[in-house]
Amino acid sequence: MAEFKPTTKKGYDFFEVASAFQKSIRRCDEKQAMFWAIELYESGFQKYAWKRMIIMSSEDVGLGSINVITTIMALKQSYDFLSSLKERGLPEKLPFAQAVLLLVRCQKSRYVDLAISVYWQEHKEKMYSVPDYVFDMHTRKGKSMNRGLEHFYKVAALINNPNKVDNEEAFESLALQADMGRTVDIGSENISCTEEEAIANLQQNLFTEQ
Repeated sequence: MAEFKPTTKKGYDFFEVASAFQKSIRRCDEKQAMFWAIELYESGFQKYAWKRMIIMSSEDVGLGSINVITTIMALKQSYDFLSSLKERGLPEKLPFAQAVLLLVRCQKSRYVDLAISVYWQEHKEKMYSVPDYVFDMHTRKGKSMNRGLEHFYKVAALINNPNKVDNEEAFESLALQADMGRTVDIGSENISCTEEEAIANLQQNLFTEQ
């Protein structure tokens, strides 16, 4: 049986076109990327091109531009909607082209793809001990060690690389007091609504459409 070799509209090998598409995007080569994207599109491989772009959003962009994958998914949804209208002007080309150009121009990082190789291999070869900070008041072992709220706030709830909002550190102390059943005074500067608004919010039916 002869080997199946799919080709594109202009006679290119499909797999070579797919490879050229992705590698052009990696190199930020806009002309090449658009040429190969259009070749896939005009050859009826639109769905495949979108699949590759979604994959590239993690594989080749990833942490370099973390919101790109969200935008690509939104553009795919826009493409699907416009395609369903079957309009003569083919407006669905707009989100398709926008997705390609976004991937070409955005900052890129292959760290996610590299991490899969490194960490999956490490997982096969190693066993880790469960870290001590895991054992807090929410685990059987932590309870047996008499670890309570103070341990939870100081150790188990510790966050590294923080980006805390205003008053968050003060609220940590107040929340600990509240969780321990103590009366706390948050002060008027922390009140975000009036008493009347608070009462109204408590009384309204949260499951009723407004």
